[in-house]
Amino acid sequence: MDERETIRRWADNWQQAGIALEAIRRREIGEADNLQVLAILEGAFNNALRTMPPRPSSGLVAMQEWFARLPR
Repeated sequence: MDERETIRRWADNWQQAGIALEAIRRREIGEADNLQVLAILEGAFNNALRTMPPRPSSGLVAMQEWFARLPR
């Protein structure tokens, strides 16, 4: 088997794997229990709130001020 044939087979294999992986992804999304996922992530979220308190500004106000200074 030459290099070209090897590459073609490799690409075909990944194409088939992509189709199978997409089917798995769709099935897992459909079966996901959102309440369970939120419960699992609650600890990480609460830890982030404790260790990284919200900033006084998101930067949106500053960005709007910059835009207001631009010539029209």
